[in-house]
Amino acid sequence: MIASLRGKLIYTDENSVIIECGGVGYKCVATKNTLYNLPKLNSEIFLYTHMVVREDAMDLYGFSDLEELSAFKLLISVSGVGAKIGIALLSQFTASQIMLYIGANDPKSLTAASGVGLKLAQRIVLELKDKVGSVSINSNEINATQRANESNTGSEAVAALVALGYSKGEASLAVGRLDGNLPTDQLIKQALKIISRGL
Repeated sequence: MIASLRGKLIYTDENSVIIECGGVGYKCVATKNTLYNLPKLNSEIFLYTHMVVREDAMDLYGFSDLEELSAFKLLISVSGVGAKIGIALLSQFTASQIMLYIGANDPKSLTAASGVGLKLAQRIVLELKDKVGSVSINSNEINATQRANESNTGSEAVAALVALGYSKGEASLAVGRLDGNLPTDQLIKQALKIISRGL
């Protein structure tokens, strides 16, 4: 099992990288979040990796941090969720956002990822809702959503956004990033701007 790679970044495209280690080039499929944070070509790079072995192929998947790797492993443990869906989810959302949506019982938000229908999203939430605590996620985002749901104006703003068709996870995350002392109408307006920018 190849657990990590450190070497020279010699190639990248829209969904993978090649890292040269000791004269051998290793191709890793990577999430958009990892690809976005790559160094320049011919620079040193370090990625955590997960190898998936099938009858007809051996594929490496690369991640910039342990949080993303842990979320990937958790996602592919769900029946019907392969590596391709795991990468799609972690390209659409951060690991923290995925765990928050699962914890908030919010499969609708997960359907924004390519290839994830509502039934599959519901299965992911059902199978992982008791396991999300096993993944280390961004405590700032957790605290933000908790603040949004605990304050009066925050909970009112979240309810209004849900009534407009947004998921509870999206609404809580957006409102939680704002000043809880703002009046409800201002929270709603600013939260809509955050959501429109893609959280």
